[in-house]
Order: sequence, then structure tokens, then C-alpha cells
Amino acid sequence: MELLKCCRILQRIENSIICRKRFHIERKCLNKLEAFKERLESGPQFDDFLREDAINEINKHLTKSEKSGNIAYIAKRSSIAPYIDKRVLDGKQRTVCIETYGCQMNVNDTEIAAKILRDYNYQIVNEVKDANIILLMTCAIREGAEHKIWQRLKYLRSMKQSANNVLKQVGVLGCMAERLKTKLIEKDKLVDIVAGPDSYRDLPKLLAINNLNAVNAVNVLLSMDETYADIVPTVTCDTNEENYLIESPERKLQTAKKAYVSIMRGCDNMCSYCIVPFTRGKERSRDLQSIVNEVKLLTKAGIKEITLLGQNVNSYRCLSDTQQKEEINSHNEYKLSSDGFRTVYKQKIGGLRFDTLLDSVAKVDEEVRFRFTSPHPKDFPSSVLHVINNHRNVCKLVHLPAQSGSNVILEQMRRGYTIEAYLDLVKKMRETIPNVGFSSDFICGYCGETEAQHEQTLDLIDKVKYNYIFVFPYSMREKTHAFHRHVDDVPKDVKNRRVKEVAEVFRRNALKLNEALLGTHQLVLVEGLSKRSNDHFVGRNDLNTKVIFPNVKVKDRTKSSLNDERNVAPGDYVVVEVHKCTSETLTGVPLFITRLADFQVN
Repeated sequence: MELLKCCRILQRIENSIICRKRFHIERKCLNKLEAFKERLESGPQFDDFLREDAINEINKHLTKSEKSGNIAYIAKRSSIAPYIDKRVLDGKQRTVCIETYGCQMNVNDTEIAAKILRDYNYQIVNEVKDANIILLMTCAIREGAEHKIWQRLKYLRSMKQSANNVLKQVGVLGCMAERLKTKLIEKDKLVDIVAGPDSYRDLPKLLAINNLNAVNAVNVLLSMDETYADIVPTVTCDTNEENYLIESPERKLQTAKKAYVSIMRGCDNMCSYCIVPFTRGKERSRDLQSIVNEVKLLTKAGIKEITLLGQNVNSYRCLSDTQQKEEINSHNEYKLSSDGFRTVYKQKIGGLRFDTLLDSVAKVDEEVRFRFTSPHPKDFPSSVLHVINNHRNVCKLVHLPAQSGSNVILEQMRRGYTIEAYLDLVKKMRETIPNVGFSSDFICGYCGETEAQHEQTLDLIDKVKYNYIFVFPYSMREKTHAFHRHVDDVPKDVKNRRVKEVAEVFRRNALKLNEALLGTHQLVLVEGLSKRSNDHFVGRNDLNTKVIFPNVKVKDRTKSSLNDERNVAPGDYVVVEVHKCTSETLTGVPLFITRLADFQVN
């Protein structure tokens, strides 16, 4: 018995020694494992290997000066673009704020750029203070617009240099980017990336090149075929629930119920004063079906007004691939058309025209209004006028840019028409489209413009009686025909005085047009609450005139019970009886909510 007890004690002692040894061994292994984990965490990650590969790939395409950061990386047609793994292009939810300057095309470009960046995991924000990256969508049409951008860039540089600011990168996009190119990079080192109108797809790569190599990145190459036709910038769709949503917080389309659809890019007109052909390139049109598909998505998402956009929107022509190849490098010629309008380029033959496109989109949803801008007077055949007249949901305000009332100035501008031809077109439109309205563009103080020629412009405005105009003093732009051939010899104070006189004549006539609407019923598409008061709503009628009315409950005639009342909401069509007016706005009382088609029929 004693021997058995001794054996058991010895066994327990041996087991205890083994356990202690095992414990020490295991503890030593755990310590080594923890040390290895610490080394692993502090060492290079998988992203670092990706980053290193990306830097090496980029460096293959950079010169010594570009690698050192002394000069910017500039994309060239002759060189192969550096490949960067898509995982390196991931934005990792970095925040981007895009500020938009200029025309409606720039608004649409902003949405395209935002969509591309969202697809690469960037987060779009509205406030500059929340942004890691700020991009300016710029305009180069006038000198004043560019001056504003330079001032803004200086302010952003000071923000970026602030120690407690989240801003890391600043970029310039759009027309000014193409026009000034490396000057934006070199002048006071204000910008990290520059992307022209045809290079928004390259934004993630440009941001990555700048972020990885600390080298400025530029792509301002113009394209012969880029239309961004496959990018729907404002709509997402949950395919499981078929739920279409507006996704552009920077445009707040959820409230306005409006959207822009770009149908073409570039311009071939080569007007003497205009820089657009040099900043946006040759005219090319989107495939018609891609436009119709985008319109369908927008209508399903609740959009109630769509504006078709293009530099010369009514010269839209959807050509086949074969036809497009035949048009490339075609010789320019200046020829007079039978209706009194002429072009400086060889007109394309065949293809689907603007009348077909306008008719197609108008048929998508009769409760959605359609507008288009900016057209050229030379591209208004009778077929387009009949489409406008035949569709209730195609608005009857026609933008008809005149630029000047003088034939001499129009010839210098290379507009391709005379005032007589222009007025004949106005007459034809009034005969074809009852209650048609007009808006226009005017330039005051163009090279060599005399007082007599300015008076002819005032006379034109008196004859046509526009509902709206946009008027600006002339601003000389580099690269344009005027820059090389004409002299900007009208003093600045004279230009400004002429702008005021044009505006005064316009307002006098616009007031008379609006006074003629007193007592009438106007169909108003509600945009939202008035900026001045939450007690009033604001919307626009068919002729795009702003209409203000009280925020009260009204009868909803879209329901089966005509006595149902409810509050008005953005996107509603409301019939308003006009009681007061100015040259710019109508004020009235809301009568009832209705459908667009029902009001037109009644």
C-alpha cells in the first residue's frame, strides 16, 4: 500500500513538472506569436504592396522631372497611360465636394464626375469643410468667370495649408481646365489635378497618381467619340425591388424634381467669339436609345422636368459607325442653305435627327415636361417645330440665341444668318406653335460694334419681345477666331452701359407680356418652398416664368374624389390664377392640383 501511494505521489510530481514545462513552452510560443503579430501589424500591408506596384508602374511612364515633382504628369496620346490596380484606385470613402460654375452643361458634367467617383468608393459631400478633395467644375466662356476661379483657388490653398483642415487635394475640371492646362499647375502651385471635359473617367487615376507620387496630374485630351452615354449620373436602381432613386445630393434633385440629360458634346459652329470648340472639341451625339433609356430611369425616379443639353442641341444627329468614320477629317466648307442659314462646316448626311429624338423622349411619359438648350437658329426645320407643337409636354418656350441685331456684327461673329432670316424664323415659329415664347442670348460691345449697331440690337429686342434674355459684355478669349482676326476696341464702360440698356428694353417688353397673363390660369410645376418665405411655394409655368403662390391646401383633381384636399408638394402640377406680376415673376392663387394632360385638354 505504501509503495502504491509513493508511486502515485511520484506520478503527480512528474505530471506537475511536465505541465510547468509545457506552460513555459506555451507561454514562450505565445510571446513569440504576439511579437510576430506586432511586427506584422507595423510592417507592410497588402495595400502597401499594391501601392508599391502602382508607384513602380507609374514611374515607368514618368520622366525624371515628373518623378521629382518638378513638373506635372501630363497625359499624351502618344504615350501609354500608366496601369494602376483598381484596388489602388479605391477612394476608401474619402470625401469629395464638387463646386459648379457656368452653364447647365457644367451642372450635368458635375453629376457625371460625381457618379464616376462614387463608383470608385468616393463619398460626395455638399460642404467644403467636410471634404478631403475639392474639385471646381469651371467655365471659360468669359474672363469674369475665370477670375472668380483664380480667387477661389487661392482661398482653397490657404485652407489646404491649415494644419487642422481635412483638405488634401484640389482639382480643376471642365472648360477652364482644358484652356489653361499646366498654367493651373504652375501658377502659385494652386492645383493638384486638372481634368478636361473628356477625361472625367480618368479622375480616379489622376487622384491616385497625385496621391501616390505627390506629382501633379493632368489630362486634357479631347475625344472624337466620348459622350459618357453609359453613365447615368442621377439615378440608382434596386433591381430586387425595382426602386429607382435620385442619388445626386450635390444637385438636390429630390426637391426640385428636375434633371438634365446631355444628348451631345462639343460644337462645330466655330463662332468667332466662342471658345467652346477648343475646350469641348468636335461635335458628337449620343446614341438615341441610350438617351431614351436614361429618360425612362429619370421618370421612374419621380423626375417631372427634363432638359436636353448640348452646345448646339438641335444639330443632334445619331450616325451609324460607318457614317461617323466617313465624317472624320472631312473638309470644312462654307455654304449657304436654302432657308437663309449657313454653316462653316460640312453638314453630315443621314442619321436620326433632333425631331426624332424629341418625339421619342416626349412619348416616354406625358406627365413629364421637356425643355432643350442651347439650340442654334440654323437647325430649326419645320419637322422640329411640329414636334414641339404636337406634344403637350414639350414646353413652348424656345431659346433662340441672336447675339446681335446687326448684320455686320453677325457676319463678324460668323453666326451664319442675317437678322432678316432670324425674324422670318420667329414669324414661322409663331405661325406653327400657338402661344410660343422666346428667350435669347446677346453680347454687347463685340469688336468694332458702333452705337448704331447697338441700336439695331435694341430694335430687335423690341420686335421679338423675348420672355427672357441672357446678356453679357464681350470678353476676348484666346484661341478664338476673334482673338486672331479682330480687335477688342470697345471700352469696358461702354460695354457695361450697353448691357444695361439691353436689359432695360427687355424688362419693359417682358412686363407687358406678363401683364397680358393677369387673370389667366397657369399650369405650374411646383419646385419647392419660396426662398423668401415658407408660407409660399414657387414653381414655373410652360414658358419657364417663375410663379409664386400661397402654401395652402387645395383640391386634388388627380384623385377619384374631386373634393379631396391636401398640401401641395414639389413635383405637383398646380393650376394658379394670376393676380400680380413683375417683369420676372407671376403671383397668384392656387386653384387645384391636376395632371399635365388634363389641363392641356381642358
